[in-house]
Order: sequence, then structure tokens, then C-alpha cells
Amino acid sequence: MSGWTGSFNKSAWPLAFSMISRRRFLGGAAGAWLVLGPAGLAAQEGVFLKPEEAPRHLFPEATSVTERTEVATPVMQHKIRDLLGRPPSLWEPAYRIFTVTCDQAVTGYVVVVEEIGKHRPITFAVGITPAGAVHDLAVLAYREAYGGEVRERRFLKQYARKTLADPLVPYRDVRNISGATLSVEATGRAARKAIAVLKVAGTLA
Repeated sequence: MSGWTGSFNKSAWPLAFSMISRRRFLGGAAGAWLVLGPAGLAAQEGVFLKPEEAPRHLFPEATSVTERTEVATPVMQHKIRDLLGRPPSLWEPAYRIFTVTCDQAVTGYVVVVEEIGKHRPITFAVGITPAGAVHDLAVLAYREAYGGEVRERRFLKQYARKTLADPLVPYRDVRNISGATLSVEATGRAARKAIAVLKVAGTLA
């Protein structure tokens, strides 16, 4: 499937970025935390990384990054659903796909996807190897008051080398986080969706 060349407004996508909580979040470096109330209690929601920053974050060795956009047509959605074995919790209007190279050799791909946590979308960047396995992933935006531990490296590192054949379900093949089961489930769905997107787009065999 060819990349989209129309007048798609990337600044307005992912759509769910406009759904960020009304609470003000602290600006500055990625990983900033919201401050709630006069007691200054740390919340867990915020935008932590821009999509265009994700490829070099997930593949630090990258020497070149190119981007294309694949529109999520009904045909594409149908094929993705077939690969996943079930529909995702939401459909994005399009997928931003980054190709990462190192010394002119493709080292991986990064796909920006979203899945519903408990109530709101979580935006992920999923790094995939040319062999179709998860390389790494990052949470770009989190919109819940709880469950933000899914951003932590000690949790995310367990997805490395997982493939579409893995269910990525808590208590089966990934560790759960107490009180954040729905966010953990969303992380697994996001990883599998990213691989499916690349397969349907013809990037992966």
C-alpha cells in the first residue's frame, strides 16, 4: 500500500492528543509530570515525547530517519483486524511510520499507534525490527490519573523480541502492574497492532 500524499494535517494527529486532561502539565524535558492540587501530588498524565522524536529515542544508533503516512482505509482496517484476531480498542485515522537506517542499512521501523487504557487513549511509539519483532517501545502521551508505570523501562523492556505470534496478555506472557492491568493490556495491543500495520502496509513480509 502506498504512502498517503494528500493534505493530511499531522499537527492535528493523533486526534487523541486534543483529549489531554485539562490539568496543566509541566513543560520542559520529556518525562515531565503533572502537578495536582495545592499538595503538589505527582500525577501520571502528560505528553512525554513527540512522534518525530521517537525513532532516535528507540534507535539511538540511527543515522537517518524517513517518514511516511499510511491512511487507515476500511480495507487496511479489515486486514489488521484479521491479523490481530480481534478489532483494536480504537482506529487511528492514519499511521505515521518511520524507517530507521544506520549506515544505509535499515535497522528498524517505528509506528505510532493508540490504544484505550481505562478510559482514554494512550499514544505509543513502537520500534519494530526488520524481522517483525518488537525492538523497543515508548509511551508518547498518557491520559489517565493512574497506571502510568507502563512508561517505566523495567516494564517496557519485557516486550523486546515479542512478535505477532505472542498474545502479550498480563499473567500469560507479560508481567502485570497492580492497579494498571488495563494499561498493561493496552501496551500489548499497541505492540501487536504496530506489527500488523507494517505487515498490511507491505513493509514487513
